[in-house]
Amino acid sequence: MAVRGAYRVEPEPIPDHRGLFYEALRYEVLREATGHAIDIRQVNYTVSKRNVLRGIHSTTVPPGQGKIVTCVRGEALTMVVDLRTGSPTFGAHDVLKQDSMSGTAVYLPDGLGLAYLALGDDTCMNYLCTREYVHGTIIDVDALDPELGLPWDLEAPPIRSARDAAAPTLAEAAAGGLLPAYEQLCPR
Repeated sequence: MAVRGAYRVEPEPIPDHRGLFYEALRYEVLREATGHAIDIRQVNYTVSKRNVLRGIHSTTVPPGQGKIVTCVRGEALTMVVDLRTGSPTFGAHDVLKQDSMSGTAVYLPDGLGLAYLALGDDTCMNYLCTREYVHGTIIDVDALDPELGLPWDLEAPPIRSARDAAAPTLAEAAAGGLLPAYEQLCPR
């Protein structure tokens, strides 16, 4: 993907008369592609109504919390944003559509932010997390930050949590020292 360190995982569907099967994730293939040994420590789900916008969320480092995110019901427009100050792709984003039929997943290592817009009612997203959640470590950035210019193509104002609506812009988060440093996560 354009954001350094983010990977799109597209499984090969195997259809038959019952529906389809796909291998969503294979440890060794993902390790070889990313260079990370991914150890799942927590599994989360979100269920959202149509037009719910969640994010941009990440976690402080340490402890960090890498994620593999898949849409298991419905459809979502997903954005990956580089929140690592000093990164060659700082502030850059990638866009992907995720739905339950494709099985497309996105891998986000520490320092990358995730946001998505539910495109239908009852959209369910699955998160495989590399660390257990630690209270007080969430980084929030405004998903509607005009300087980021994320292409949400909104038809109406999105439904957001109070926390997401009050999140700082990327520039404010960087100026406030809230974001991880690229050098801290990707030493040379």
